[in-house]
Amino acid sequence: MSPSFQPVTDFRPVLDRIAAEVAATPGRGRPADYIPLLAEADPGRFGMAVAELDGTVYGVGDWQQPFSAQSITKVFTLALVLSMDGGALWEGVGREPSGNPFNSLVQLEYENGIPRNPFINAGALVVTDRLQALTGDASGTLRDFLRAESGNPDLDFDERVAASESAHGDRNAALAHFMASYGNITGPVPDLLDQYFRQCSVEASCADLALAAGFLARHGIRADGSTLLTRSQAKQINAVMLTCGTYDAAGDFAYRVGLPGKSGVGGGIIAVVPGRCTLCVWSPGLDRRGNSVAGVAALDLFTTLTGLSVF
Repeated sequence: MSPSFQPVTDFRPVLDRIAAEVAATPGRGRPADYIPLLAEADPGRFGMAVAELDGTVYGVGDWQQPFSAQSITKVFTLALVLSMDGGALWEGVGREPSGNPFNSLVQLEYENGIPRNPFINAGALVVTDRLQALTGDASGTLRDFLRAESGNPDLDFDERVAASESAHGDRNAALAHFMASYGNITGPVPDLLDQYFRQCSVEASCADLALAAGFLARHGIRADGSTLLTRSQAKQINAVMLTCGTYDAAGDFAYRVGLPGKSGVGGGIIAVVPGRCTLCVWSPGLDRRGNSVAGVAALDLFTTLTGLSVF
């Protein structure tokens, strides 16, 4: 933290100022339209939560309103696989930014079915396939983990969203079949797609997701004090979030926000201040790269006002 900033002891005034500035900012983007149910979201909605290491949560706006987590869930499936199987996962997925859209097929052909990172769709399919092989129920394992870490036993899938994604999931099916042809998907592709679409359909609030991501700020320690990841593994996930977590806008996000983050096309973004707190912001209006316009602006303002950054 910069010496010019005083330690933050109460996040509420910061969140109130952020909400006021976001509300006064025109141009909030457009909801995702390739999943019909997400297209119905109101881009004027906004919520933000900050969870401290001890589970204290501060929120503003629609911070307790459940929304479709979508690709934010990729962080949690990655953590679960690393916790169960160590670094073996990295033989089938890289750790480099892609520079291409999150659902691109192009690089897979050049790189023999090995996705660039675990946060583009191809990489997330590999991670979910590994979690399915390890547990027999990848989406259920994810849901149980999120319920435990958030303290919300009602957190669940939105089956309507899962069905909508399945009905419009030809690109993901193509990615999975292509990787299977290289032996980088081990289970039946239809089963994998069902697990993946259910995973992405998780409904959770800003408070839920900020709390659930707390293990990344606590260097791998879960809410109950048990160890999920080694300190090194938690560092690795935060590093990949920083470089790959916001699709092909990761460089701009790092420049503006300066925190590890992961976005989803439902309009949510989680971010981590290691050793201090975790954040989740939600506003459904997206930019052309699939990131929440108001969400990125709010996180930019948060690090500006508090001085809390990894830089």
